[in-house]
Amino acid sequence: MKILVLNAGSSSLKYQLIDIKTEKVLAKGVCERIGIEDSLLKHKTTGQEEIVINKDMPSHTEAVSLVLNTLVSEQYGVIKSMDEISAVGHRILHSGEDFKCSVVITDEVIKICEKNIKLGPLHMPANVMGIKACRKVMPNTPMVAVFDTAFHSTMPEYAYMYAIPYEDYEAYKVRRYGFHGTSHKYVSSEAARYLGRDIKELKIITCHLGNGSSIAAVCRGKCIDTSMGFTPLEGLPMGTRSGNIDPAAIEYLMNKKGYNISEALDYLNKKSGVLGISGVSSDFRDLVAAEKEGNKRAALALDIFSYNIKKYIGTYAAAMNGLDCLVFTAGIGENTAEVRERVLAGMEFLGIQGDMEKNREKNNGKIRDITASGGRVKVLIIPTNEELVIARETYELVR
Repeated sequence: MKILVLNAGSSSLKYQLIDIKTEKVLAKGVCERIGIEDSLLKHKTTGQEEIVINKDMPSHTEAVSLVLNTLVSEQYGVIKSMDEISAVGHRILHSGEDFKCSVVITDEVIKICEKNIKLGPLHMPANVMGIKACRKVMPNTPMVAVFDTAFHSTMPEYAYMYAIPYEDYEAYKVRRYGFHGTSHKYVSSEAARYLGRDIKELKIITCHLGNGSSIAAVCRGKCIDTSMGFTPLEGLPMGTRSGNIDPAAIEYLMNKKGYNISEALDYLNKKSGVLGISGVSSDFRDLVAAEKEGNKRAALALDIFSYNIKKYIGTYAAAMNGLDCLVFTAGIGENTAEVRERVLAGMEFLGIQGDMEKNREKNNGKIRDITASGGRVKVLIIPTNEELVIARETYELVR
C-alpha cells in the first residue's frame, strides 16, 4: 500500500510517496514558485540523483498533476499508474477545537478547515487549496487530514487557557494550541520504543529545535503542555521569531518605531529571534562559526536560545512530577552540539547528565544515546519523521 503525503504552502507543494508496508520513501520532492514565473519541480527517486523539471504551474492543481505525472513517468517514476496510490495524507496546520485527531476528508471537514483559516491565516489557505487541488485530480482516492495541532489537544484546560476574560475565549477561541505535533508525537513514541518501555509509563520532554522551535511535555503518551501558543510566535526565541515578550513592550516599540499592527508582527516574526540578537544570521551554523571567531552577539544569541530551552525543561519536569527521557530533534536539535551542550550543563539536579564526547559525534541519521554514565534521565537525539506519522495515520484511517 502506497501513501502520498502532501504539504501545501502558499507557493509550494512538498511531497513524499511512502510504501507503508516497509515505511520506505520511494520518491520525494517539492514544487516551487507555484503561481509565480519560473515555477519548477525538484524530484528525487530514492537511490537516484535529484532532477529538476521547469514547468509553469499557475495553481496547486497543476502542481499536483505534475507530481503525479512524474511519479508514473517511465523516466523518473516509481509506480506504473495512479491506481497504486491507495490514499493521500495532507498536512494541515490547524484543527482548532474541532478535531482532536486525524480525520478522513469530506466536504464537511473542508468547510471546518475553511472556518479555521482565521486561526492560521498564513498556512491554512494553502492547506485547503492543496486538498481541493488533489481532490480535483484524484477524485476517487481517499484522503486524510493530519493536523499539526491535534497531538496537543490532550492538554488540560489549565495548561492551554490564557488569563483573559473567559467569554472572550469562548467567543474567539483564543488559547494555546501548540504546533509541530506530528514531530513531538513521532519522537516521543520512538523514544519509548528505543527504551523498550510502554509510552504510558514514561515522562518525556521533546525539544523540536529548528528555525521554528517548540518543546512539549509528553506524560504517559499524552501532551500536557507545549511552548508554542495561539500562534507559532509564542515560546522560545527562534531563527527570526521573538518568542515570549511582554505585550506592553510591543506597544512601546510600535510607538517608538511608528509601526502599525502588521509591521509589528512582521518585526516579531521575521526580524527578531537569534537573527535580531546576533545581527549575523538565523542559521545556527553561521552563529556557531561567528562565535568561534569571537562574535559576542552570536554567542549571546546561542546563550539566550539555550537558556530558554533549559527553563522549559525545568518547568515541564515540575509539571510532570519527574522526567524519564529528554529528546532533541529537528535541524538544530539533531545537528548543533553546541546548543545541546549549553542546555545539558548544570542539569544534574534533575538527573540529566550528557556525555559531551558522544554529544560531539557527527549526526548519523539514527537514534543516538548521549546519556552520561550515572545519568538517571535518558538523553536521546532522535531524527524526526513527520511525513511517516502522516502516512501511518492516513493508513490507519483508510485501510
